[in-house]
Amino acid sequence: MDIEFFRTLIIKTRKNLQLQNAEIPEGVELDQSRVGRLSRMDAMQGHEMTLEARRRRAVDIKRMDEALIRIENDDFGYCEACGEIIAVGRLEIDPAAQYCVPCANTNEQ
Repeated sequence: MDIEFFRTLIIKTRKNLQLQNAEIPEGVELDQSRVGRLSRMDAMQGHEMTLEARRRRAVDIKRMDEALIRIENDDFGYCEACGEIIAVGRLEIDPAAQYCVPCANTNEQ
């Protein structure tokens, strides 16, 4: 397994997630005199969706940080449940994967 490839992939993915979060506006316009009730409701719903997207990216950034720690500790690529090697294809799709496919399927149920 090419650890440097995965380190680079994780760092790049982490940076992209941070950039996406930085591009998201902080507030929402709720001034009743400037927009109608339905427009305010749409703005509030859009704002909540934006906050959730930001929260999910923060979780993914944390997962990337944890993967970098696993690389430093020589634990990267091993399932945290059973200790078996995680398939390279799985790590290429999700370099922060903590579980092999069988254990991930078991943990989801």
